[in-house]
Amino acid sequence: MKRRVLVVLLVFFGLFLGCAGAAREADTIIVWHWMTDRQDAFEQLASVYEQQTGIKVRFELYAPSDIYSQKIVAAAQARILPDIFGILDKKKIFAAFIKRGYVADLTPEFEADDNAWEKTLFSKALDLNRFPEDNLFDVPAGIYGVPIDVTNIQMVYNKKLLQKAGIDRIPRDFDDFLEIAKVLKIHGITGLVSGWGESWLIDCFASNYAFNIMGEEKVLATYRGEVPYTDPDWIRVFDVFKRLSDEGALAEGIVIKENKYAEQDFALERAAFAFNGSWCVNVYRDMNPALDYGVMLPPSVNEQRSMKIWGGAGSSFHVNAQSPEKDKSIAFLKWLTAKEQQAFLAEQTQNLPANRNAMTSIPPVLAAFAASMDHTTHPAIWDVNEDPLVSEAFDKGIQSIIIQEKTPAQVASEVREVKRRQMQKQERRP
Repeated sequence: MKRRVLVVLLVFFGLFLGCAGAAREADTIIVWHWMTDRQDAFEQLASVYEQQTGIKVRFELYAPSDIYSQKIVAAAQARILPDIFGILDKKKIFAAFIKRGYVADLTPEFEADDNAWEKTLFSKALDLNRFPEDNLFDVPAGIYGVPIDVTNIQMVYNKKLLQKAGIDRIPRDFDDFLEIAKVLKIHGITGLVSGWGESWLIDCFASNYAFNIMGEEKVLATYRGEVPYTDPDWIRVFDVFKRLSDEGALAEGIVIKENKYAEQDFALERAAFAFNGSWCVNVYRDMNPALDYGVMLPPSVNEQRSMKIWGGAGSSFHVNAQSPEKDKSIAFLKWLTAKEQQAFLAEQTQNLPANRNAMTSIPPVLAAFAASMDHTTHPAIWDVNEDPLVSEAFDKGIQSIIIQEKTPAQVASEVREVKRRQMQKQERRP
């Protein structure tokens, strides 16, 4: 029986290797990706590129993203990665791919001709593909990926609902937002909706206010264990959620709502505000083409510091360092990120282009998202990230504040205790 199973596995693996490693046409670049909304646009661009250069580009779609990621890992282990691919995982995994020789260092190409290619792209997007000197992962300094679009997460507001409530402006600050939420409630209009049943969105919103209230240095010092979560500034962060809850500013059931349902709520005009990413432009267009809305930074608590938002590269491609078509693959990515192709992708998919020069041809609402790219930060570029178990306690604690089960002080104490235990575990490791 065991032998039969082994034979079946060997046959399957052999077929997999055989199909993947079979001879292919000359002058052909193979791209693996996960972006279902972009396959048609990619194929149109591939046709144009072949007409211009004689080189074929074959985009192979594997979705959903978790299946795609499994395929990439298996292909790396079998050393049958395509010419161009993406890595949908943490910086640690990205670093491992580089150190094992699967990803090409593109720094020389970005620096050529007085950094001509690099200058066309948003630096915040490149930062997610960049490893600086003396990085935590021991990866040689360089740029190892090409962003094909950018994204950031802000707040959007429904102009018609605000007007219905007699409001002719967006909030000046957080206190003003709460006052507006009160007026909306009087008119039977829900204030803020978001997919806070997904902990990463809570974490994103909370880190926006942590950076605003105490600054990046103190936030990262907390992650290193140098500042406790019971610090008064962290209490102020937790209090943001208490105040939102106390004033009835949040959509009912927000702590169990998935973002796709929150997107439906905003698109169908069930809430005046939403916390969502720039990808929502495409989502809302499909759900309600007539939706009239604007974009704004989350209203600040501390006017002495600018608001930081999560953002950077939306999707990136990497070049297989071992590909026989490495040089052709790099040339194609240069072409794909040039102004004309970036403008086409933005028009077709309603995603923000990675090329700065393509911004002139995007819709006003996308331009509003793009205008705040200089305000972006992201966990992938921070020197340190919080322990996952601490983050879990942090996010669940915020959910308990929203439903008024716990106070900010109680949650702060509980998160501090989880942090203490995790640090003790790390100290005991050899």
